Amino acid sequence: MLRFALTLVAVVTSSTCQKYGCLEGDTHKLKPSPEPNMHECTLYSKSSCCYVDFTEQLSDSPVIKVNNSYWNRCGQLSKSCEDFTKKIECFYRCSPHAAHWIHPNYTAAIQSVPLCQSFCDDWYEACKDDSICVYNWLTDWEWDESGENHCKNKCIPYSKMYTDGTDMCQNMWGESFKVSKSSCLCLQMNKKDMMAIKYLLSESSEESSSISSSEEHACQKKLLKIEKLKGEEGEQTR
Repeated sequence: MLRFALTLVAVVTSSTCQKYGCLEGDTHKLKPSPEPNMHECTLYSKSSCCYVDFTEQLSDSPVIKVNNSYWNRCGQLSKSCEDFTKKIECFYRCSPHAAHWIHPNYTAAIQSVPLCQSFCDDWYEACKDDSICVYNWLTDWEWDESGENHCKNKCIPYSKMYTDGTDMCQNMWGESFKVSKSSCLCLQMNKKDMMAIKYLLSESSEESSSISSSEEHACQKKLLKIEKLKGEEGEQTR
């Protein structure tokens, strides 16, 4: 699951890859393209960096493993925890925007993707009673000769492994994610992300790390408008 090629020799990432291509993971395309028949990760079906075949691994619940990475080393994940884990997996494998946060040293990895605090808190709440044996999913497993992951330590509840949603989001996948100070210019792994990405990608990676009040205001205003329209549509269908 999200096993990045940490042993790859560091390479310089081209601006073309960052803007138009995909990450260089083992299941990624060179460039995003439509995948209308996706079984999961449908948020990215119109422009996907993964092939439809990959999503078949996520279509059945409970998910046993993705590629050679087992999800059930501490027992099957609860449905709510599994759903959040799928969202993270789908973003890394399939999002056409993931490469904007490409790791400077590893072209198969991401770094400092801004997640909303609310998403992290909900993710933690969904998984807190499930069990886990690694703090960092990228580095703390023991990998056998066939490339399968195994626990080095005993399984404990997520609530014992991580203090809260912030701790989990910012450490479970190493440097991959950070909790954003903004409540709008951040990702929730749903349709609202397109609005946030519009603002986040309008600046360089350095500039987007410091959020201007005008961008935050514009994002919040648009979010409220979208919520209002959804509410009106719901009233009309009753």
